[in-house]
Amino acid sequence: MAADGNTSQLVGIVTLLGAAVVGVPLFKRLGLGAVLGYLAAGLVIGPFGMGLLTDAQTIIHVAELGVVMFLFVIGLEMKPSHLWGLRGQIFGLGSMQVVLSALLLTGVGVSFGFPWQVAFVSGAGFVLTSTAIVMQVLAERGDLHAPQGQRIVSILLFEDLLIVPLLAVVAFLAPADAAAASASASPLWQRIGIAVLSLGALVAAGRWLLNPMFQVLARAKAREVMTAAALLVVLGAALLMEWGGLSMALGAFVAGVLLSESSFRHQLEADIEPFRGLLLGLFFLGVGMALNLEVVGRNWPLIVAGVLALMVGKALCIYLVARFAKSPHAEAMDRAILMAQGGEFAFVLFTEALKLRVMDAEVNANMTAIVVLSMALTPLVVVLYKRWVRADALSLDGVEAPQDLQGNVLIIGFGRVGQIASQGPLAKGVQLSIIDNDPDTIRAAALYGFKVYYGDGARPDILHAAGAKHAQAIVVCVDDKAAATRIVENVRRECPHVQLVVRAFDREHALELVRHDADHVVRETFESAMVMARQTLKVIGVDDSEAELLLEQVRSRDAERFALETAGGLFAGRALVLGNIEHIAPPRHDDGAGKQG
Repeated sequence: MAADGNTSQLVGIVTLLGAAVVGVPLFKRLGLGAVLGYLAAGLVIGPFGMGLLTDAQTIIHVAELGVVMFLFVIGLEMKPSHLWGLRGQIFGLGSMQVVLSALLLTGVGVSFGFPWQVAFVSGAGFVLTSTAIVMQVLAERGDLHAPQGQRIVSILLFEDLLIVPLLAVVAFLAPADAAAASASASPLWQRIGIAVLSLGALVAAGRWLLNPMFQVLARAKAREVMTAAALLVVLGAALLMEWGGLSMALGAFVAGVLLSESSFRHQLEADIEPFRGLLLGLFFLGVGMALNLEVVGRNWPLIVAGVLALMVGKALCIYLVARFAKSPHAEAMDRAILMAQGGEFAFVLFTEALKLRVMDAEVNANMTAIVVLSMALTPLVVVLYKRWVRADALSLDGVEAPQDLQGNVLIIGFGRVGQIASQGPLAKGVQLSIIDNDPDTIRAAALYGFKVYYGDGARPDILHAAGAKHAQAIVVCVDDKAAATRIVENVRRECPHVQLVVRAFDREHALELVRHDADHVVRETFESAMVMARQTLKVIGVDDSEAELLLEQVRSRDAERFALETAGGLFAGRALVLGNIEHIAPPRHDDGAGKQG
Protein backbone atom coordinates (compact mmCIF):
# COMPACT_ATOMS: atom_id res chain seq x y z
CA MET A 1 0.00 0.00 0.00
CA ALA A 2 2.81 2.39 0.89
CA ALA A 3 4.48 1.64 -2.44
CA ASP A 4 1.24 2.40 -4.26
CA GLY A 5 0.98 5.74 -2.43
CA ASN A 6 4.56 6.64 -3.30
CA THR A 7 3.98 5.69 -6.94
CA SER A 8 0.86 7.87 -7.04
CA GLN A 9 2.76 10.85 -5.62
CA LEU A 10 5.59 10.27 -8.09
CA VAL A 11 3.12 10.18 -10.99
CA GLY A 12 1.71 13.52 -9.81
CA ILE A 13 5.18 15.11 -9.62
CA VAL A 14 6.14 13.78 -13.05
CA THR A 15 2.83 15.10 -14.48
CA LEU A 16 3.45 18.60 -13.07
CA LEU A 17 7.03 18.70 -14.34
CA GLY A 18 6.02 17.34 -17.73
CA ALA A 19 3.27 19.94 -18.13
CA ALA A 20 5.71 22.74 -17.31
CA VAL A 21 8.41 21.39 -19.65
CA VAL A 22 5.95 21.20 -22.56
CA GLY A 23 3.74 24.25 -21.90
CA VAL A 24 6.24 26.96 -20.99
CA PRO A 25 8.65 26.64 -23.96
CA LEU A 26 5.67 26.40 -26.33
CA PHE A 27 4.06 29.59 -25.05
CA LYS A 28 7.38 31.44 -24.95
CA ARG A 29 7.99 30.39 -28.55
CA LEU A 30 4.59 31.88 -29.40
CA GLY A 31 5.63 35.10 -27.63
CA LEU A 32 3.00 34.69 -24.90
CA GLY A 33 5.34 34.42 -21.89
CA ALA A 34 6.11 31.82 -19.25
CA VAL A 35 3.26 32.72 -16.86
CA LEU A 36 0.55 32.07 -19.44
CA GLY A 37 2.30 28.80 -20.34
CA TYR A 38 2.14 27.61 -16.73
CA LEU A 39 -1.53 28.64 -16.37
CA ALA A 40 -2.54 26.89 -19.59
CA ALA A 41 -0.58 23.75 -18.65
CA GLY A 42 -2.30 23.68 -15.24
CA LEU A 43 -5.72 24.00 -16.85
CA VAL A 44 -4.99 21.11 -19.24
CA ILE A 45 -3.83 18.63 -16.55
CA GLY A 46 -6.24 19.85 -13.84
CA PRO A 47 -9.60 18.46 -12.67
CA PHE A 48 -11.49 20.46 -15.30
CA GLY A 49 -9.12 19.51 -18.12
CA MET A 50 -7.70 16.01 -18.58
CA GLY A 51 -8.21 15.26 -14.88
CA LEU A 52 -4.66 13.97 -14.35
CA LEU A 53 -4.46 15.89 -11.05
CA THR A 54 -7.34 17.02 -8.84
CA ASP A 55 -6.05 18.73 -5.69
CA ALA A 56 -5.29 22.21 -6.98
CA GLN A 57 -5.64 23.98 -3.61
CA THR A 58 -2.97 21.81 -1.96
CA ILE A 59 -0.57 22.54 -4.81
CA ILE A 60 -1.29 26.29 -4.57
CA HIS A 61 -0.75 26.25 -0.80
CA VAL A 62 2.63 24.51 -1.11
CA ALA A 63 3.67 26.55 -4.15
CA GLU A 64 2.94 29.86 -2.38
CA LEU A 65 6.44 29.32 -0.99
CA GLY A 66 7.63 30.37 -4.45
CA VAL A 67 6.01 33.77 -3.92
CA VAL A 68 7.58 33.88 -0.47
CA MET A 69 11.05 33.20 -1.89
CA PHE A 70 10.53 35.77 -4.63
CA LEU A 71 9.82 38.44 -2.01
CA PHE A 72 12.92 37.35 -0.06
CA VAL A 73 15.09 37.87 -3.16
CA ILE A 74 13.47 41.30 -3.72
CA GLY A 75 14.20 42.17 -0.09
CA LEU A 76 17.88 41.27 -0.59
CA GLU A 77 18.03 43.94 -3.30
CA MET A 78 16.56 46.65 -1.03
CA LYS A 79 18.74 48.12 1.68
CA PRO A 80 16.84 49.56 4.68
CA SER A 81 17.80 53.09 3.62
CA HIS A 82 16.35 52.48 0.16
CA LEU A 83 13.17 51.03 1.65
CA TRP A 84 12.85 54.05 3.92
CA GLY A 85 13.17 56.24 0.87
CA LEU A 86 10.16 54.43 -0.63
CA ARG A 87 7.93 55.04 2.42
CA GLY A 88 5.99 57.77 0.65
CA GLN A 89 5.22 55.48 -2.27
CA ILE A 90 4.38 52.51 -0.04
CA PHE A 91 1.90 54.31 2.22
CA GLY A 92 0.95 57.31 0.07
CA LEU A 93 0.61 55.84 -3.39
CA GLY A 94 -0.43 52.42 -2.05
CA SER A 95 -3.20 53.71 0.23
CA MET A 96 -4.56 56.07 -2.43
CA GLN A 97 -4.80 53.27 -4.99
CA VAL A 98 -6.31 50.76 -2.56
CA VAL A 99 -8.96 53.10 -1.12
CA LEU A 100 -10.12 54.43 -4.48
CA SER A 101 -10.19 50.95 -6.04
CA ALA A 102 -12.07 49.43 -3.08
CA LEU A 103 -14.75 52.14 -3.21
CA LEU A 104 -15.27 51.82 -6.96
CA LEU A 105 -15.29 48.00 -6.96
CA THR A 106 -17.76 47.97 -4.05
CA GLY A 107 -20.01 50.15 -6.22
CA VAL A 108 -19.61 47.66 -9.07
CA GLY A 109 -20.72 44.84 -6.76
CA VAL A 110 -23.75 46.79 -5.55
CA SER A 111 -24.72 47.52 -9.18
CA PHE A 112 -24.71 43.74 -9.80
CA GLY A 113 -27.36 43.42 -7.09
CA PHE A 114 -25.29 42.12 -4.17
CA PRO A 115 -25.70 43.42 -0.59
CA TRP A 116 -23.11 46.09 0.20
CA GLN A 117 -21.32 43.80 2.68
CA VAL A 118 -20.80 41.11 0.00
CA ALA A 119 -19.89 43.77 -2.57
CA PHE A 120 -17.28 45.28 -0.22
CA VAL A 121 -15.60 41.95 0.58
CA SER A 122 -15.59 40.97 -3.10
CA GLY A 123 -14.21 44.34 -4.18
CA ALA A 124 -11.62 44.49 -1.38
CA GLY A 125 -10.44 40.98 -2.24
CA PHE A 126 -10.06 41.93 -5.90
CA VAL A 127 -8.05 45.02 -4.94
CA LEU A 128 -5.28 42.76 -3.57
CA THR A 129 -3.13 42.33 -6.68
CA SER A 130 -1.36 39.05 -7.50
CA THR A 131 2.20 39.53 -6.25
CA ALA A 132 3.30 36.36 -8.05
CA ILE A 133 2.10 37.39 -11.51
CA VAL A 134 3.20 41.02 -11.31
CA MET A 135 6.67 40.19 -9.96
CA GLN A 136 7.21 37.51 -12.59
CA VAL A 137 6.20 39.81 -15.45
CA LEU A 138 8.42 42.62 -14.09
CA ALA A 139 11.34 40.19 -13.78
CA GLU A 140 10.86 38.89 -17.34
CA ARG A 141 10.84 42.46 -18.68
CA GLY A 142 13.84 43.51 -16.58
CA ASP A 143 11.80 46.31 -14.93
CA LEU A 144 11.98 45.05 -11.35
CA HIS A 145 14.65 47.56 -10.25
CA ALA A 146 13.65 50.39 -12.58
CA PRO A 147 11.85 53.37 -10.95
CA GLN A 148 8.46 52.34 -12.37
CA GLY A 149 9.04 48.79 -11.12
CA GLN A 150 9.94 50.06 -7.65
CA ARG A 151 6.67 52.00 -7.48
CA ILE A 152 4.72 48.83 -8.30
CA VAL A 153 6.67 46.85 -5.67
CA SER A 154 5.84 49.57 -3.10
CA ILE A 155 2.11 49.23 -3.79
CA LEU A 156 2.31 45.43 -3.55
CA LEU A 157 4.02 45.72 -0.15
CA PHE A 158 1.24 47.98 1.11
CA GLU A 159 -1.38 45.49 -0.11
CA ASP A 160 0.44 42.70 1.76
CA LEU A 161 0.09 44.74 4.95
CA LEU A 162 -3.68 45.01 4.44
CA ILE A 163 -4.60 41.35 4.93
CA VAL A 164 -4.91 41.59 8.73
CA PRO A 165 -7.16 44.70 8.85
CA LEU A 166 -9.30 43.31 6.03
CA LEU A 167 -9.81 40.04 7.90
CA ALA A 168 -10.84 42.13 10.94
CA VAL A 169 -13.37 44.02 8.77
CA VAL A 170 -14.82 40.71 7.54
CA ALA A 171 -15.31 39.63 11.18
CA PHE A 172 -17.02 42.98 11.88
CA LEU A 173 -19.40 42.49 8.92
CA ALA A 174 -20.31 38.92 9.95
CA PRO A 175 -23.73 38.06 11.44
CA ALA A 176 -23.87 38.36 15.23
CA ASP A 177 -23.64 34.64 16.00
CA ALA A 178 -20.76 34.04 13.55
CA ALA A 179 -18.91 37.14 14.75
CA ALA A 180 -19.33 36.09 18.38
CA ALA A 181 -17.87 32.67 17.64
CA SER A 182 -14.94 34.32 15.89
CA ALA A 183 -14.38 36.82 18.72
CA SER A 184 -14.47 34.09 21.37
CA ALA A 185 -11.76 32.22 19.49
CA SER A 186 -9.36 35.19 19.37
CA PRO A 187 -10.12 38.85 20.25
CA LEU A 188 -9.04 41.48 17.72
CA TRP A 189 -6.66 43.24 20.13
CA GLN A 190 -4.93 39.93 20.83
CA ARG A 191 -4.46 39.20 17.10
CA ILE A 192 -2.98 42.66 16.52
CA GLY A 193 -0.65 42.23 19.49
CA ILE A 194 0.55 38.85 18.24
CA ALA A 195 1.15 40.31 14.78
CA VAL A 196 3.25 43.18 16.22
CA LEU A 197 5.23 40.79 18.45
CA SER A 198 5.91 38.46 15.49
CA LEU A 199 7.20 41.34 13.38
CA GLY A 200 9.34 42.61 16.27
CA ALA A 201 10.81 39.14 16.85
CA LEU A 202 11.70 38.84 13.17
CA VAL A 203 13.43 42.25 13.12
CA ALA A 204 15.37 41.39 16.29
CA ALA A 205 16.51 38.03 14.87
CA GLY A 206 17.53 39.70 11.62
CA ARG A 207 19.61 42.36 13.36
CA TRP A 208 21.40 40.24 15.94
CA LEU A 209 21.24 36.53 15.01
CA LEU A 210 21.37 35.95 11.24
CA ASN A 211 24.79 37.41 10.36
CA PRO A 212 26.62 35.62 13.23
CA MET A 213 24.90 32.37 12.21
CA PHE A 214 26.04 32.67 8.60
CA GLN A 215 29.58 33.55 9.69
CA VAL A 216 29.77 30.33 11.73
CA LEU A 217 28.39 28.29 8.81
CA ALA A 218 30.78 29.92 6.33
CA ARG A 219 33.74 28.90 8.48
CA ALA A 220 32.44 25.31 8.42
CA LYS A 221 32.75 25.40 4.57
CA ALA A 222 29.76 23.12 4.00
CA ARG A 223 27.91 24.45 0.94
CA GLU A 224 24.83 22.28 1.44
CA VAL A 225 24.46 23.57 5.02
CA MET A 226 24.55 27.18 3.75
CA THR A 227 21.74 26.29 1.34
CA ALA A 228 19.79 24.69 4.18
CA ALA A 229 20.36 27.80 6.31
CA ALA A 230 19.11 30.06 3.50
CA LEU A 231 15.90 27.99 3.25
CA LEU A 232 15.61 28.00 7.05
CA VAL A 233 15.74 31.82 7.12
CA VAL A 234 13.12 32.23 4.39
CA LEU A 235 10.70 29.58 5.62
CA GLY A 236 11.25 30.46 9.28
CA ALA A 237 10.43 34.12 8.62
CA ALA A 238 7.34 33.10 6.63
CA LEU A 239 6.19 30.75 9.41
CA LEU A 240 6.69 33.40 12.09
CA MET A 241 4.56 35.87 10.14
CA GLU A 242 1.87 33.26 9.53
CA TRP A 243 1.72 32.54 13.27
CA GLY A 244 1.28 36.26 13.77
CA GLY A 245 -1.59 36.35 11.28
CA LEU A 246 0.41 38.34 8.72
CA SER A 247 1.46 37.56 5.16
CA MET A 248 4.17 34.91 4.74
CA ALA A 249 5.53 36.90 1.78
CA LEU A 250 5.83 39.99 4.00
CA GLY A 251 7.91 38.02 6.50
CA ALA A 252 10.28 36.79 3.81
CA PHE A 253 10.61 40.31 2.41
CA VAL A 254 11.52 41.74 5.83
CA ALA A 255 14.11 38.98 6.31
CA GLY A 256 15.60 39.83 2.92
CA VAL A 257 15.81 43.53 3.74
CA LEU A 258 17.54 42.76 7.05
CA LEU A 259 20.16 40.70 5.17
CA SER A 260 20.53 43.15 2.26
CA GLU A 261 23.75 44.63 3.65
CA SER A 262 25.21 41.28 4.67
CA SER A 263 28.37 40.02 2.95
CA PHE A 264 26.46 36.76 2.37
CA ARG A 265 23.76 38.43 0.28
CA HIS A 266 24.87 37.11 -3.12
CA GLN A 267 25.39 33.61 -1.73
CA LEU A 268 21.88 33.60 -0.27
CA GLU A 269 20.36 34.80 -3.54
CA ALA A 270 22.18 32.09 -5.51
CA ASP A 271 21.03 29.39 -3.06
CA ILE A 272 17.36 30.46 -3.09
CA GLU A 273 17.02 31.15 -6.83
CA PRO A 274 16.46 27.53 -8.07
CA PHE A 275 13.79 26.84 -5.43
CA ARG A 276 12.12 30.20 -6.08
CA GLY A 277 11.77 29.62 -9.80
CA LEU A 278 10.49 26.06 -9.49
CA LEU A 279 7.94 26.79 -6.76
CA LEU A 280 6.70 29.93 -8.48
CA GLY A 281 6.08 27.91 -11.63
CA LEU A 282 4.25 25.35 -9.52
CA PHE A 283 2.07 28.13 -8.11
CA PHE A 284 0.99 29.21 -11.59
CA LEU A 285 0.26 25.58 -12.49
CA GLY A 286 -1.96 25.34 -9.40
CA VAL A 287 -3.84 28.52 -10.32
CA GLY A 288 -4.53 27.09 -13.77
CA MET A 289 -5.77 23.86 -12.21
CA ALA A 290 -8.06 25.80 -9.83
CA LEU A 291 -10.11 27.38 -12.62
CA ASN A 292 -13.48 25.65 -12.13
CA LEU A 293 -14.89 25.36 -15.63
CA GLU A 294 -18.16 23.92 -14.29
CA VAL A 295 -18.84 27.09 -12.29
CA VAL A 296 -17.79 29.22 -15.26
CA GLY A 297 -20.09 27.26 -17.59
CA ARG A 298 -23.04 27.45 -15.19
CA ASN A 299 -22.74 31.18 -14.45
CA TRP A 300 -20.73 32.40 -17.44
CA PRO A 301 -22.71 35.63 -18.09
CA LEU A 302 -22.21 36.80 -14.48
CA ILE A 303 -18.56 35.69 -14.35
CA VAL A 304 -17.57 37.21 -17.71
CA ALA A 305 -19.33 40.47 -16.82
CA GLY A 306 -17.70 40.42 -13.37
CA VAL A 307 -14.20 39.87 -14.79
CA LEU A 308 -14.58 42.70 -17.30
CA ALA A 309 -16.23 45.14 -14.85
CA LEU A 310 -13.76 44.53 -12.00
CA MET A 311 -10.63 44.55 -14.18
CA VAL A 312 -11.69 47.67 -16.09
CA GLY A 313 -12.77 49.45 -12.89
CA LYS A 314 -9.54 48.62 -11.06
CA ALA A 315 -7.40 49.56 -14.08
CA LEU A 316 -9.20 52.92 -14.30
CA CYS A 317 -8.50 53.66 -10.62
CA ILE A 318 -4.84 52.68 -10.95
CA TYR A 319 -4.44 54.89 -14.01
CA LEU A 320 -6.06 57.90 -12.33
CA VAL A 321 -3.93 57.51 -9.18
CA ALA A 322 -0.76 57.17 -11.27
CA ARG A 323 -1.58 60.30 -13.27
CA PHE A 324 -2.45 62.18 -10.07
CA ALA A 325 1.01 61.18 -8.78
CA LYS A 326 2.46 62.75 -11.96
CA SER A 327 3.47 59.50 -13.68
CA PRO A 328 3.66 59.73 -17.50
CA HIS A 329 0.73 58.38 -19.52
CA ALA A 330 2.72 55.36 -20.77
CA GLU A 331 3.80 54.36 -17.25
CA ALA A 332 0.27 54.85 -15.87
CA MET A 333 -1.21 52.67 -18.63
CA ASP A 334 1.43 49.98 -18.09
CA ARG A 335 0.78 49.90 -14.33
CA ALA A 336 -3.00 49.80 -14.83
CA ILE A 337 -2.81 46.84 -17.21
CA LEU A 338 -0.24 44.94 -15.13
CA MET A 339 -2.09 45.32 -11.79
CA ALA A 340 -5.72 45.03 -12.96
CA GLN A 341 -6.19 41.44 -11.73
CA GLY A 342 -7.15 39.99 -8.37
CA GLY A 343 -4.59 38.01 -6.41
CA GLU A 344 -3.86 35.05 -4.19
CA PHE A 345 -4.81 36.91 -1.00
CA ALA A 346 -8.38 37.20 -2.32
CA PHE A 347 -8.75 33.44 -1.77
CA VAL A 348 -7.84 33.90 1.92
CA LEU A 349 -10.33 36.74 2.32
CA PHE A 350 -13.17 34.90 0.52
CA THR A 351 -12.57 31.74 2.57
CA GLU A 352 -12.83 33.73 5.82
CA ALA A 353 -15.98 35.49 4.55
CA LEU A 354 -17.54 32.10 3.71
CA LYS A 355 -16.66 30.74 7.16
CA LEU A 356 -18.23 33.77 8.87
CA ARG A 357 -21.29 33.67 6.56
CA VAL A 358 -20.64 37.10 5.07
CA MET A 359 -20.96 35.46 1.62
CA ASP A 360 -22.53 32.15 0.64
CA ALA A 361 -20.89 29.22 -1.15
CA GLU A 362 -22.20 30.20 -4.61
CA VAL A 363 -20.86 33.76 -4.38
CA ASN A 364 -17.54 32.41 -3.09
CA ALA A 365 -17.28 30.01 -6.06
CA ASN A 366 -18.15 32.74 -8.55
CA MET A 367 -15.71 35.28 -7.07
CA THR A 368 -12.92 32.67 -6.93
CA ALA A 369 -13.51 31.92 -10.62
CA ILE A 370 -13.47 35.66 -11.42
CA VAL A 371 -10.15 36.15 -9.62
CA VAL A 372 -8.54 33.09 -11.25
CA LEU A 373 -9.75 34.20 -14.70
CA SER A 374 -8.38 37.71 -14.12
CA MET A 375 -5.00 36.22 -13.13
CA ALA A 376 -5.01 34.05 -16.25
CA LEU A 377 -5.96 36.95 -18.53
CA THR A 378 -3.33 39.39 -17.23
CA PRO A 379 -0.25 37.88 -18.97
CA LEU A 380 -2.22 37.73 -22.23
CA VAL A 381 -3.36 41.35 -21.92
CA VAL A 382 0.23 42.42 -21.11
CA VAL A 383 1.51 40.66 -24.25
CA LEU A 384 -1.20 42.23 -26.42
CA TYR A 385 -0.52 45.68 -24.96
CA LYS A 386 3.20 45.28 -25.57
CA ARG A 387 2.63 44.27 -29.19
CA TRP A 388 -0.11 46.69 -30.20
CA VAL A 389 0.34 49.75 -28.01
CA ARG A 390 3.84 49.96 -26.51
CA ALA A 391 5.37 49.15 -29.91
CA ASP A 392 4.18 52.56 -31.13
CA ALA A 393 6.01 54.32 -28.29
CA LEU A 394 9.26 52.35 -28.66
CA SER A 395 10.14 51.28 -32.18
CA LEU A 396 12.79 48.57 -32.37
CA ASP A 397 13.12 48.65 -36.16
CA GLY A 398 16.69 47.96 -37.21
CA VAL A 399 17.67 47.00 -33.63
CA GLU A 400 19.06 43.58 -32.67
CA ALA A 401 19.28 41.87 -29.29
CA PRO A 402 22.68 40.40 -28.38
CA GLN A 403 23.25 36.70 -28.84
CA ASP A 404 26.48 34.80 -28.19
CA LEU A 405 28.74 37.83 -28.63
CA GLN A 406 32.49 37.14 -28.39
CA GLY A 407 34.19 40.55 -28.02
CA ASN A 408 37.34 40.94 -25.93
CA VAL A 409 35.86 44.12 -24.45
CA LEU A 410 32.16 44.63 -23.66
CA ILE A 411 30.95 48.25 -23.51
CA ILE A 412 27.63 48.84 -21.73
CA GLY A 413 26.09 52.20 -22.60
CA PHE A 414 27.04 53.95 -25.83
CA GLY A 415 26.26 57.60 -25.17
CA ARG A 416 28.81 60.41 -25.20
CA VAL A 417 31.16 58.63 -22.74
CA GLY A 418 30.90 55.17 -24.27
CA GLN A 419 31.58 56.46 -27.77
CA ILE A 420 34.83 58.14 -26.71
CA ALA A 421 35.89 55.22 -24.47
CA SER A 422 35.55 52.85 -27.46
CA GLN A 423 38.20 54.66 -29.49
CA GLY A 424 41.25 53.44 -27.52
CA PRO A 425 40.47 49.70 -27.80
CA LEU A 426 39.45 50.14 -31.46
CA ALA A 427 42.74 51.91 -32.21
CA LYS A 428 44.52 48.84 -30.81
CA GLY A 429 42.41 46.56 -33.02
CA VAL A 430 40.49 44.99 -30.13
CA GLN A 431 37.17 43.28 -30.93
CA LEU A 432 34.33 45.14 -29.16
CA SER A 433 30.83 44.07 -28.16
CA ILE A 434 28.54 47.04 -27.45
CA ILE A 435 25.05 47.14 -25.90
CA ASP A 436 22.69 50.01 -25.11
CA ASN A 437 19.01 50.23 -24.10
CA ASP A 438 18.10 53.24 -26.27
CA PRO A 439 17.00 52.29 -29.83
CA ASP A 440 17.58 55.85 -31.08
CA THR A 441 21.19 55.79 -29.84
CA ILE A 442 21.71 52.42 -31.53
CA ARG A 443 20.36 53.64 -34.86
CA ALA A 444 22.40 56.85 -34.68
CA ALA A 445 25.60 54.91 -33.88
CA ALA A 446 25.07 52.74 -36.97
CA LEU A 447 25.46 55.83 -39.17
CA TYR A 448 29.04 56.19 -37.83
CA GLY A 449 29.95 52.54 -38.37
CA PHE A 450 29.13 51.04 -34.97
CA LYS A 451 27.21 47.79 -34.45
CA VAL A 452 25.38 48.26 -31.14
CA TYR A 453 22.97 45.66 -29.73
CA TYR A 454 19.81 46.40 -27.78
CA GLY A 455 19.78 45.25 -24.17
CA ASP A 456 19.72 46.28 -20.51
CA GLY A 457 23.14 45.59 -19.03
CA ALA A 458 21.61 45.30 -15.54
CA ARG A 459 19.97 41.99 -16.54
CA PRO A 460 22.01 38.79 -16.04
CA ASP A 461 20.52 37.14 -19.15
CA ILE A 462 21.58 40.12 -21.32
CA LEU A 463 25.09 40.02 -19.82
CA HIS A 464 25.31 36.34 -20.70
CA ALA A 465 24.05 36.91 -24.27
CA ALA A 466 26.50 39.82 -24.71
CA GLY A 467 29.45 37.54 -23.91
CA ALA A 468 30.31 39.00 -20.49
CA LYS A 469 31.89 35.73 -19.34
CA HIS A 470 34.25 35.67 -22.33
CA ALA A 471 35.33 39.31 -22.16
CA GLN A 472 38.66 40.43 -20.74
CA ALA A 473 37.15 43.74 -19.63
CA ILE A 474 33.67 45.20 -19.21
CA VAL A 475 33.40 48.98 -19.54
CA VAL A 476 30.27 50.44 -17.88
CA CYS A 477 29.47 53.86 -19.37
CA VAL A 478 25.78 54.30 -18.51
CA ASP A 479 24.70 57.72 -17.19
CA ASP A 480 22.38 56.33 -14.49
CA LYS A 481 24.04 55.92 -11.06
CA ALA A 482 21.67 53.22 -9.80
CA ALA A 483 21.87 51.28 -13.07
CA ALA A 484 25.68 51.38 -13.02
CA THR A 485 25.71 49.99 -9.48
CA ARG A 486 23.27 47.20 -10.40
CA ILE A 487 25.41 46.29 -13.41
CA VAL A 488 28.52 46.05 -11.22
CA GLU A 489 26.68 43.86 -8.71
CA ASN A 490 25.39 41.52 -11.43
CA VAL A 491 28.75 41.31 -13.22
CA ARG A 492 30.51 40.50 -9.96
CA ARG A 493 27.99 37.74 -9.29
CA GLU A 494 27.90 36.30 -12.82
CA CYS A 495 31.51 36.94 -13.94
CA PRO A 496 33.69 37.35 -10.83
CA HIS A 497 37.02 37.26 -12.72
CA VAL A 498 36.29 39.88 -15.42
CA GLN A 499 37.96 43.29 -15.01
CA LEU A 500 35.41 46.08 -14.52
CA VAL A 501 36.03 49.67 -15.66
CA VAL A 502 33.12 51.83 -14.49
CA ARG A 503 32.02 55.41 -15.06
CA ALA A 504 31.14 57.10 -11.75
CA PHE A 505 28.79 60.05 -11.55
CA ASP A 506 30.64 61.70 -8.65
CA ARG A 507 32.96 60.95 -5.76
CA GLU A 508 30.25 59.43 -3.57
CA HIS A 509 29.15 57.15 -6.41
CA ALA A 510 32.78 56.14 -6.98
CA LEU A 511 33.08 55.06 -3.33
CA GLU A 512 29.87 53.03 -3.67
CA LEU A 513 31.21 51.29 -6.79
CA VAL A 514 34.48 50.44 -5.05
CA ARG A 515 32.49 48.89 -2.20
CA HIS A 516 30.78 46.72 -4.83
CA ASP A 517 34.18 45.48 -6.09
CA ALA A 518 34.56 47.52 -9.28
CA ASP A 519 38.20 47.16 -10.37
CA HIS A 520 38.70 50.60 -11.94
CA VAL A 521 36.43 53.58 -11.26
CA VAL A 522 36.66 56.72 -13.41
CA ARG A 523 34.86 59.82 -12.17
CA GLU A 524 33.26 61.40 -15.20
CA THR A 525 34.20 64.98 -14.24
CA PHE A 526 37.66 64.44 -12.77
CA GLU A 527 39.87 64.25 -15.88
CA SER A 528 38.11 67.10 -17.70
CA ALA A 529 38.39 69.23 -14.54
CA MET A 530 42.12 68.43 -14.34
CA VAL A 531 42.58 69.57 -17.94
CA MET A 532 40.79 72.82 -17.06
CA ALA A 533 43.08 73.27 -14.05
CA ARG A 534 46.15 72.77 -16.28
CA GLN A 535 44.90 75.35 -18.78
CA THR A 536 44.19 77.80 -15.95
CA LEU A 537 47.75 77.43 -14.63
CA LYS A 538 49.15 78.09 -18.11
CA VAL A 539 46.95 81.18 -18.54
CA ILE A 540 48.30 82.70 -15.33
CA GLY A 541 51.90 82.16 -16.44
CA VAL A 542 52.91 78.77 -14.97
CA ASP A 543 55.21 76.86 -17.34
CA ASP A 544 54.41 73.32 -18.53
CA SER A 545 56.84 71.47 -16.24
CA GLU A 546 55.66 73.22 -13.09
CA ALA A 547 52.02 72.75 -14.11
CA GLU A 548 52.57 69.00 -14.53
CA LEU A 549 54.30 68.85 -11.13
CA LEU A 550 51.46 70.72 -9.42
CA LEU A 551 48.80 68.53 -11.01
CA GLU A 552 50.72 65.40 -10.04
CA GLN A 553 50.61 66.63 -6.43
CA VAL A 554 46.84 67.16 -6.76
CA ARG A 555 46.41 63.63 -8.15
CA SER A 556 48.51 62.17 -5.34
CA ARG A 557 46.50 63.98 -2.64
CA ASP A 558 43.25 62.95 -4.32
CA ALA A 559 44.30 59.27 -4.44
CA GLU A 560 45.31 59.36 -0.76
CA ARG A 561 42.04 61.06 0.15
CA PHE A 562 40.05 58.47 -1.82
CA ALA A 563 41.81 55.62 -0.01
CA LEU A 564 40.93 57.19 3.36
CA GLU A 565 37.30 57.67 2.30
CA THR A 566 37.06 54.07 1.13
CA ALA A 567 38.00 52.91 4.62
CA GLY A 568 36.39 55.60 6.76
CA GLY A 569 33.53 57.29 4.93
CA LEU A 570 32.93 60.30 2.68
CA PHE A 571 34.57 62.92 4.95
CA ALA A 572 37.50 60.82 6.20
CA GLY A 573 40.02 62.54 3.87
CA ARG A 574 38.65 66.07 4.17
CA ALA A 575 41.92 67.41 5.57
CA LEU A 576 43.65 66.69 2.24
CA VAL A 577 41.38 69.04 0.28
CA LEU A 578 43.07 72.32 -0.63
CA GLY A 579 40.63 75.06 0.39
CA ASN A 580 40.76 78.84 0.24
CA ILE A 581 39.58 79.42 3.83
CA GLU A 582 41.51 78.62 6.96
CA HIS A 583 38.76 77.14 9.11
CA ILE A 584 36.20 74.73 7.68
CA ALA A 585 32.80 74.28 9.30
CA PRO A 586 31.77 70.72 10.23
CA PRO A 587 30.11 68.95 7.27
CA ARG A 588 26.34 68.75 7.04
CA HIS A 589 24.83 65.38 6.18
CA ASP A 590 21.26 66.53 5.47
CA ASP A 591 21.78 68.11 2.05
CA GLY A 592 23.83 67.78 -1.09
CA ALA A 593 26.53 70.24 -0.01
CA GLY A 594 30.07 69.03 -0.22
CA LYS A 595 29.51 66.57 -3.07
CA GLN A 596 32.52 66.47 -5.37
CA GLY A 597 33.32 64.83 -8.63
